[in-house]
Amino acid sequence: MQFVVLVGRIFFSLIFLSALANHFSGEMAGYAASQGVPAPAFLVPLSGIIAGLGALSILFGYKAKLGAWLIIIFLVPVTFWMHAFWKMEDPMQQQTNMVSFMKNLSMLGAALMITYFGAGPISVDEKMARK
Repeated sequence: MQFVVLVGRIFFSLIFLSALANHFSGEMAGYAASQGVPAPAFLVPLSGIIAGLGALSILFGYKAKLGAWLIIIFLVPVTFWMHAFWKMEDPMQQQTNMVSFMKNLSMLGAALMITYFGAGPISVDEKMARK
């Protein structure tokens, strides 16, 4: 069963790591600007760095509680700013953003659990705690 936690950490981290390169593209900064994000050329790459570091921390189980807090720092503003479906008039856009909002809420829940329980077995944190 200890592999279940490892697989969960891998799956959880993948969404952040797969989106990492997009945070350094002009398109992502442009989309953020269209949503009213201030200084998107600075904040979008910064948010990518925060999410990437958090995801790597959780993936390897190294200081995973801190990594989860980084994910939370990333997700809270992104969830409420970029996916504010209640402000949208187009029903298709509203539905798409509501799904993204709910997905982010579920990831926030998982990150909060990691802040409490840590990385679990098969992690650098566990190996260091044994020594």
